[in-house]
Amino acid sequence: MLIFLLALAGFAILDSLHVLNVGITAAVVVDSRLSRRSPIPGALSFIAGIFVVTTAFGICTVLGLSFLTDLVDFDITPTVRYWAELVVGAVLLVLGGIRLPGSAVGAIPPWAVEARRRPLLLGLVGAGVGLGQAPTAVPYLAALAMLSVREPRPALWPLIVSAYCLIALLPPILVLLTSTRRSARAQRFYRALVRMLGRFGPMSIRVLFLIFGAVLIADGLRNYSSL
Repeated sequence: MLIFLLALAGFAILDSLHVLNVGITAAVVVDSRLSRRSPIPGALSFIAGIFVVTTAFGICTVLGLSFLTDLVDFDITPTVRYWAELVVGAVLLVLGGIRLPGSAVGAIPPWAVEARRRPLLLGLVGAGVGLGQAPTAVPYLAALAMLSVREPRPALWPLIVSAYCLIALLPPILVLLTSTRRSARAQRFYRALVRMLGRFGPMSIRVLFLIFGAVLIADGLRNYSSL
């Protein structure tokens, strides 16, 4: 169980490197400072919108996969498991090999910039961002698949999904928390975090995709007798 939870935590950390989430949160903070307003309502509304949508998507996905598995009486055999590892690993390697152009990384959509000063609208923006990220996040989908096929499934699995989504939102949460602190140390940490994620976030995602993909393929090939 501990290894299973550590694997999910690793996927969540990989999922947390969304430069867009950090960029929008930082934009809300900067705009609030220029307007002499608190950044907490807007940024928190944006983060909450992402959290609610991604958590709801995860819970519904696990329930849907479980229903389909029971409906067709599908058993997860070692062969299916290791072939799934090979497929997911290959997808991660392909994604890790794709290099995004610099102009596409961390770009903030115009509609998000316009919504910076309206907390309620920022919540809807967060929900829209979460709705776009959840179905396309390979680590999140892999974690949900692992959770849905695990036997026996943990009794508190909805809390595991919620904890996953919370870990995935740690960078924008840290940006918000440090931006509200007035100490010089907190301000240095805030600027360093935003700068680091903007510069190294996309590259880190590619590296982690390659590492996770290689590990999954290696594990699948190591159990070739079950393929």
